[in-house]
Amino acid sequence: MKKLLIPLLIAGSLLTCSCSTQVDNTTEPTAPSASEPIAVAPADMFTQRDLDDSFHPSDCITISLEGNAPVCDHPNVQISGNTLTIKKEATYLITGSWEDGIIVIDAEESAKPRLVLRNASITSSTDAPLQILNADKVFITLAQGTDNALINGGSLSDQADGAVFSQQDLTFNGSGSLTVTSPAGHGIVCKDDLVFTGGSYTITSASHGCDANDSVRITNAQLTMDTGKDGIHCENSDAAQGFVYAEQCTLQLNAQGDGISAGAFLQLQNCSYSITAGGGSENGTKEHSDGWGDFMGGGPGGRPPRPRSTAASDTEDSTSMKGLKSDGPVTISGGSFTMDTADDALHGSTVDIQGGSFQIASGDDGVHADDTLTITQCTMTISESYEALEGLHVNIQGGELTLTASDDGINAAGGTDNSGNGGRDQFWGGGRPGGMGGASNGSILISGGKVKVTASGDGLDANGTLSITGGHITVTGPVQGDTATLDYDVSGTISGGTFIGTGASGMAQSFSDSPQAVIALSVGQQAAGTVITLADDQGNTLITHAPELPFSVVILSTPELEKGASYTVTVGSSSKVFQAK
Repeated sequence: MKKLLIPLLIAGSLLTCSCSTQVDNTTEPTAPSASEPIAVAPADMFTQRDLDDSFHPSDCITISLEGNAPVCDHPNVQISGNTLTIKKEATYLITGSWEDGIIVIDAEESAKPRLVLRNASITSSTDAPLQILNADKVFITLAQGTDNALINGGSLSDQADGAVFSQQDLTFNGSGSLTVTSPAGHGIVCKDDLVFTGGSYTITSASHGCDANDSVRITNAQLTMDTGKDGIHCENSDAAQGFVYAEQCTLQLNAQGDGISAGAFLQLQNCSYSITAGGGSENGTKEHSDGWGDFMGGGPGGRPPRPRSTAASDTEDSTSMKGLKSDGPVTISGGSFTMDTADDALHGSTVDIQGGSFQIASGDDGVHADDTLTITQCTMTISESYEALEGLHVNIQGGELTLTASDDGINAAGGTDNSGNGGRDQFWGGGRPGGMGGASNGSILISGGKVKVTASGDGLDANGTLSITGGHITVTGPVQGDTATLDYDVSGTISGGTFIGTGASGMAQSFSDSPQAVIALSVGQQAAGTVITLADDQGNTLITHAPELPFSVVILSTPELEKGASYTVTVGSSSKVFQAK
């Protein structure tokens, strides 16, 4: 229930691969359950052979591509018309250009052939220029300092749906570059594990840039994509497969769908990401509601008509346009992220952010977790969002967060988000303080960090409990509309840290009974930039703040406050003494 704040002046509270055969045991970690955090070790993701890009030309079988007639006299290689088929395990050195041809790998089930591309370019007008049908695992090495290309001309056979098509495990390594062009389908398709451990890749595709069934694993590589669907897409009906792992890499993704979409889990460590999804935040399709912008009689007093984007709603006939998405957990450890997305920038069953730098503009949520969102440490600026942070449970332990939202700044909601309506109804009906008791099970816990929220809706909205035990939190809300600086259903307590909140008075709610003292005031209509000062009885300034928006409510709490002691609050040119509660 909301407690009306009394009028001013009254107190309240990460290269080489030799031509000899090597042991290669690619591991397949099991995906955790949706409620578990994940931490997969790099040693479990990449084998020694994945990482080894060394080769000796004298030890390789050479395939020369000369216009429309590839040249190779080795029995391992069969040439028929425009198709060259590799039948045995060996290392093949491929050079030159083939204007309309196809390389097929059709080897023993235990074979691990390797292709070394050294300024090789293959184009197929009607099919995938590289097709891997049978083998255990295939390695493609980009020779140092070379530019290579695999290009589809505009149509694909029924067998292949990408410019690179593999039925088996596929690893790309080396330090050269590869351009993949696929105007008729996906860029690179792998029905098993797809691995990148070096090289620079430019992928342009009508559908997904990389599409894999079991996993996509990336280290020390640079991928640039322009895709008609997802940049990287990995999913599997087996709940233990369909994951994406990336470390020490650079990804630049311009996707009409999701930047990265993973089924089982998504784990990112110390990478640089630039992601535009769905054209960016400005392209989120808005769903209009006649009820918005008509608060208490309508006119300029209503909430701004900026409803949640439906560009990527999770329905069968819609396209997801998220930045980083997983049906399971998302774990991030360091890195740099610049994301402009029509839908959520970060989305998972759980989201665990353990470091990194984030610049986010989203047409929907900045960061969304179906269950628990945990931020241990990071620097995050969300310049545009519907709701900046959302999860059933939001746990902020540290970092520096600057959050801007057209609705709630931080929202803890389980099931249908009713934004705490039950508590409001009880207030207007004269019910007892404390809201709906156990009716909502969401939670917001802030125990550290510096959090700055600017919201056009509620600042901190907990459909359940709100608890602040540390940190420095500033909440700036609008002076008008059906909004509140704090909104909780069950309880809202502060036992540590500093809280400075301003906003509207119409549905205002302060902290419930808390260990730390609070001063909460209704101050009338105040202009943006009006300075608020809190001083003790010795004249020592404890808090000074100038809100960026107009306000009519002030909520202050800091460890220096003592319950029952008197303090002077100055708002603009008006001052008065209040007792902390």
